[in-house]
Amino acid sequence: MQLTIEATAETGTPFQARACRLEMRGKSMETPAFMPVGTLATVKSLSLEDLEEVGAECILGNAYHLHLRPGEETVAKLGGLHRFMGGWPGLILTDSGGFQVFSLAHLRSIDDEGVTFQAHTDGSTHRFTPESVVAIQEALGSDIMMCLDECPPHTMDRTAAVESMDRTYRWAARSRGAQAPTGAALFGITQGAMFADLRRESARQIVSLDFPGYAVGGLAIGEEKSVMLEMLNASVAGLPASKPRYLMGVGAPEDLFAGVAAGIDMFDCVLQTRTARTGALLTRHGRMNISNARFTEDPEPVERECDCSTCARYSRAYLHHLFRNRELLGYRLATVHNVRWTLRLMADIRRSIVEGGFRELQEEFLAGYLASKP
Repeated sequence: MQLTIEATAETGTPFQARACRLEMRGKSMETPAFMPVGTLATVKSLSLEDLEEVGAECILGNAYHLHLRPGEETVAKLGGLHRFMGGWPGLILTDSGGFQVFSLAHLRSIDDEGVTFQAHTDGSTHRFTPESVVAIQEALGSDIMMCLDECPPHTMDRTAAVESMDRTYRWAARSRGAQAPTGAALFGITQGAMFADLRRESARQIVSLDFPGYAVGGLAIGEEKSVMLEMLNASVAGLPASKPRYLMGVGAPEDLFAGVAAGIDMFDCVLQTRTARTGALLTRHGRMNISNARFTEDPEPVERECDCSTCARYSRAYLHHLFRNRELLGYRLATVHNVRWTLRLMADIRRSIVEGGFRELQEEFLAGYLASKP
């Protein structure tokens, strides 16, 4: 993996915004980048043709979910995720299942050796260790893999947070030692709950293992925005500028700007696809609820400035009709818009870093954007 920093911009923070190019395995990705989430080897409702059309360069899969269905052995027999999905030409990043340690806390038990899950699908028991999670991802054939980590709730007390942070470090060291020479890049994940000093210490610990890239985990899970930004800044302060930085699970437009301002290169989030399926469409003024009756006879596109195929062809009235009648096409058209809208925003942010004017773009965007409440 090679990261080339092409331009930087002052952000009014201790950090610089970066425009980079990440290259590996004959593929590349321009950053800052948003990576659509495809948990089960599919970005919900979108085909590969859709993903190529909207301009995605990297998509996500999830080792926990793919281990349960269809199983990494099946994916490996069919040529790995890229081929299994129909020939995805871009990069694939797989999460380790660390987020499921948080989100499925009622279905798992954790100890120093690993995590035991009771599958949410059929109740079967599955044991995840740092070593087995690396092996699962290697069998899946992803380009970027994540270490197994413990994602703590934002309410975790300090004593438990120290124990969790140290466990994540030990697991990262074991993951590093378990990796085979496949050419995939294994990222370490920093944690530390909602304690700035632990965030800095976790970054120091994980960086000492010399991963090719680093992720900031455990944010945007219920804490206040101000706390999230404080923890993000504490984490990034300890990460090397020469390696890619990935903020996991963050994708609200206002948070993308904040992350870029903190020097983050890579983002992912289910917000774009999940809200699309509820009829919430992203615009420069905030989310548009297309099911609202006021769009019944509206001939306008979702957003005139948007260049996605949905806005090029379909009216708000038609989308309103689709959602009011729960037509499946509505989910696809809304998802195309939300993903393309976000990728276009990232391209605008990158351009502002390269050409100058990042802070002006950020101020202009935030002045006109009505952020949704959590």
